[in-house]
Amino acid sequence: MKIVMLFSVLFSFMSSALAVEKIVIIGDSVTEGYGVDQEYSYPALLEKLLNKETKKYKVINGGVSGSTTASALSRLKWFLKAKPKLVIIALGANDGLRGIKVRESSKNLEKAIVLALSKNLKVVLVGMKMPPNYGKKYQQSFEKIFAQLADKHKLKFIPFLLKGVAGNKELNIEDGIHPNRKGYKVIANNIYAQIKGLL
Repeated sequence: MKIVMLFSVLFSFMSSALAVEKIVIIGDSVTEGYGVDQEYSYPALLEKLLNKETKKYKVINGGVSGSTTASALSRLKWFLKAKPKLVIIALGANDGLRGIKVRESSKNLEKAIVLALSKNLKVVLVGMKMPPNYGKKYQQSFEKIFAQLADKHKLKFIPFLLKGVAGNKELNIEDGIHPNRKGYKVIANNIYAQIKGLL
């Protein structure tokens, strides 16, 4: 009887130790880790940072190159199967680059946000910025949608995914758009600093 109880306690302890909280990041090529091996993508680096703490986390990379906010809702529905505790939405850059109407991008993001909140998930919204050549008016309109949605739904908000990385040749690959290993490390550190208090 004592042996059975011992195994029961041991199994319970092992199950607890193996339990992980899942974080899903829905994004585009930057989230996917374009230009580097997967182990150097910012979701992979973020997972390492989070696992320096007592609790263990699994960061699921939901980045797809070229994706726009139009895919946000359907992709979130898919990733809900993983039963995440936290969802980070980092979409929108390709909308801006393709000149998609700001109103459409906002609607797409909001549908995903509403679904996540309806499942009692914590949501972090990550903002994007457009290059100056897109015009000041479009720049401002585009950037506002993220702040407005975060404020409306009381979300944790990270204003710019590429903060400290965009425009820095030392932190980007040859195309000048996607980060290199050092750049992805900066992004991971920035996001870690913003979300560690939520976990």
